[in-house]
Amino acid sequence: MKYIICEKPGEFLLKEKPVPNRRSGESLLKIKKIGICGTDIHAFGGTQPYFNYPRILGHELAAEYIEGGAEGFKPGDKLTFIPYFHCGKCVACRNGLTNCCVTMQVFGVHIDGGMAEYITVADDYLINGEGLDHEELALVEPLAIALHGVRRAGVTNKDTVLVMGAGPIGLGLIHFAKLKGAKVIVFDINEHRLKFCKEVLKISNLINPVNDDVIKRLSEITNGDMPNVVFDATGNATVMNSGFNYLAHGGRYVLVGLQNGELKFNHPDFHKREATLMSSRNATKEDFTYVLQCIKSGSINPKQYITHKGNFDDVVHLFNDWINPENNAIKVVIDLD
Repeated sequence: MKYIICEKPGEFLLKEKPVPNRRSGESLLKIKKIGICGTDIHAFGGTQPYFNYPRILGHELAAEYIEGGAEGFKPGDKLTFIPYFHCGKCVACRNGLTNCCVTMQVFGVHIDGGMAEYITVADDYLINGEGLDHEELALVEPLAIALHGVRRAGVTNKDTVLVMGAGPIGLGLIHFAKLKGAKVIVFDINEHRLKFCKEVLKISNLINPVNDDVIKRLSEITNGDMPNVVFDATGNATVMNSGFNYLAHGGRYVLVGLQNGELKFNHPDFHKREATLMSSRNATKEDFTYVLQCIKSGSINPKQYITHKGNFDDVVHLFNDWINPENNAIKVVIDLD
């Protein structure tokens, strides 16, 4: 079978190896679609934390069930799976927080992932496609990450939410915050993405920090209150540090994006707000289940995020083009058919 490996930052190689043998409790899957995410881009660029090379990337995946003994699955079924493999024994797992297991093994990050024609996955992590197609299933995982962030923040219809970063995770945050009834403001330097938010997601409050005085605009939009929920979905250290200045008193700041460095903020300024700072990592099975329900009901359409498509064999040569900001890609999906 073919697979693609990131040998070192900036270098993909297309190789071949035998189809993996499944062990007891595992199923053999044929990968059908791969979504390219920020983690893949950072890994390719050499800026992804928790990362070693060489590594097979890919964890936004849709697959076909080939063989195994997983309950509720038969050959040919469409599916996705939870790509965060947890120990089940640590303090986080014992408290139901499997998304932040102490010894977490994320598929395509800590261990080799899904940029391959076939993979094996433990049966416990499989998620039945429930009638969704492979393109929809490839986007369940990033939407589950966004949903988890919204759930972490406890967003309600009383909140004004600022989402910094209108990439795929940011778009999911916007969508789920809207479903909770919140007023949403979007911050991004990419005018194409801001236009997408306006035209597709119907967001009227848009801020480009290159052109706008952010604090002034936020004050105008909120009548001086400022947002009481701020999400970072940029993974940019400068943006993340600036986000502390945008919080309302009593506000919650949720870091969904990840950067390889330190946060710096003024403690007296943070303290006087009695603000809450939290991270949001990965997602739980409950998040995946809810996302599937939202797609099936039509309350969210993941296909509207897909702007670029490519074939598996093209990844080695075209990956740099796909992720070039000038190409205005929001979500790239790779086809293995």
